[in-house]
Amino acid sequence: MPIGMLIPRTKSKRIVYGLLKHCNTVFVESCFSTSCVWTSRKKQSQYGMVDTERYSSLVKAVVSSRVSSQTPESLEDEDNKLYGPVVKSSFHKHMPLVPKNVYPLLKAEKTMLSVEYDHGNPARWSLPKGPERSGMPSVTRILQQTMSPEQLFYLERWKRRMIAELGEEGFKAYTSNLFKQGKLFHSALENALAPSESEETECTEDTTGYLESIQHVLEDINEVRAIESAVQHQHLNYVGIVDCVARYRGTLCAIDWKTSEKSKPFLHNTYDNPIQVAAYVGALNSDDNYSYQIKNGLIVVAYKDGSPAHPHFLDFEKVTKYWEKWLLRLELYKK
Repeated sequence: MPIGMLIPRTKSKRIVYGLLKHCNTVFVESCFSTSCVWTSRKKQSQYGMVDTERYSSLVKAVVSSRVSSQTPESLEDEDNKLYGPVVKSSFHKHMPLVPKNVYPLLKAEKTMLSVEYDHGNPARWSLPKGPERSGMPSVTRILQQTMSPEQLFYLERWKRRMIAELGEEGFKAYTSNLFKQGKLFHSALENALAPSESEETECTEDTTGYLESIQHVLEDINEVRAIESAVQHQHLNYVGIVDCVARYRGTLCAIDWKTSEKSKPFLHNTYDNPIQVAAYVGALNSDDNYSYQIKNGLIVVAYKDGSPAHPHFLDFEKVTKYWEKWLLRLELYKK
């Protein structure tokens, strides 16, 4: 029979309170619920027997909701913590940040600008031959021989990928065609910048897109002073062939024309080309065949599909920065 039927409601609360006085205090605390007063004692967990004071630091580290100060903030930090920092191959190991011999970019005894300008005959000096050329490497050769490990890695990976797609013979034909396109493009440029009645430039489908690509750049170029002309640094002993020396938007520049199948909207996309231009600027300023000096450079990247070319202008500050990098590469080559 229910207890409520034997005990009047007015006395039920008093009886319950009386019963609670006789209950074990620990038992009441462990069953502090109106629905569990009459249940048996709860079995004690073995974790309650752990010496929490002894392992308090471990317990706090495990159960704390706050992140430990030693917890990495990113996967990269965690990887560095576990395996150590990533060792990237530097530009060249043990290579100084500043060249040992900082040769000036400008030649003190030469004027910055020639008074005379021949509109019809831009300079076309040839590279020295025979004994005059012995021991004088080209800018292109020096840059190729002193490429960084990263550059060599990506170049080799690209070559292997192309060979996998085209085969050995197909890759040779591909590179040969690129060389031919570049040569035809430069010939077409010569005709566009300094037209000659005696020479007719072959214009093919391969060069049409490139010429269309650079039309907006050609509109900003005038006063062409040199085309495909050799330059020689008479003190540092290296040679090169500058594509063009002309005014771009009023500023006299050494201009380097490049072709590309991929878009190169930023200067860093051109890899060693700024160093190459700085080397040409320094050589031209040193060369007595040129009665003037230049302080600026321009890299124009043309595209086969005719999309607008990307011109990358190098002011004197940038040319100076890349000139120092060129001096480092030159020192490395001589070693």
